[in-house]
Amino acid sequence: MHNKKKRFNKIIKDIKNVKIQGATNIAKAALQAYSLIPTKVSKKKLLSLRPTEPMLENVLDLAEKGKSVEEIQNHFQQSQEKINKQIFKLIKKNDIIFTHCHSTNVVNALIYAKKKGKKFEVYNTETRPLYQGRKTAKQLKQAKIKVTMFVDSAVGIVLSGEQKNKKPNKVFLGADALLRKGIINKVGSEVIAQIAKQNKIPVYIVADSWKFTKRRVPIENRKLNEVWDKAPKNIRIKNPAFEFVDKKYITKIVSELGVLSYRDFLKKVS
Repeated sequence: MHNKKKRFNKIIKDIKNVKIQGATNIAKAALQAYSLIPTKVSKKKLLSLRPTEPMLENVLDLAEKGKSVEEIQNHFQQSQEKINKQIFKLIKKNDIIFTHCHSTNVVNALIYAKKKGKKFEVYNTETRPLYQGRKTAKQLKQAKIKVTMFVDSAVGIVLSGEQKNKKPNKVFLGADALLRKGIINKVGSEVIAQIAKQNKIPVYIVADSWKFTKRRVPIENRKLNEVWDKAPKNIRIKNPAFEFVDKKYITKIVSELGVLSYRDFLKKVS
């Protein structure tokens, strides 16, 4: 029991410190932790770690109701395989795809498309203050995908095709929560979606349907020292980790259910 508790606490610490990141990875890790100590107290503790993650809640609800770890893991695998095939069809020859932060669904689908012979390149953001975009860039580079990283504040330049950069053809964003009126994703996503729409670039949300929830999802604010460690006194710092993106900016939702308009997606999951 002591060993299980130690492993449970390690997972909790890694989720809290963003060593484990991304909605799917958080849900998988939480499932592993819950399977070690399957109690209501464990579930409550795990849910408190990342309040902006409905998939975490949905997975723990299923586990509590008796769905096996294997069944849940199979869903993740099958869902990703279906998403991969949808993204493969969406990518055209010589596309430039813009993405933000790090999405497991997006990265895996892009790597799949590359392996299946699609020719394209990716623009991405560094994603301050924790630089999750670097993880995306490294994974894409390892898969031999051409990737160009931009500072976050350059999104207007990138999406309008100013300077010497070619204008992206598509935006692929992940999601931490899928809601009735829009999605919640990494802060910066709303500006990206707005500028993309102004420049007639389609915005695709690439996400597992298990991220859908009917409940109100709080926006997580993270530690201030992530932004400026040992900042001078009396300087106020805000560090919102996520933001809401209205469905009017979203072209289609790409999930294991298909490539659907927001209205059709809601019909399937509601």
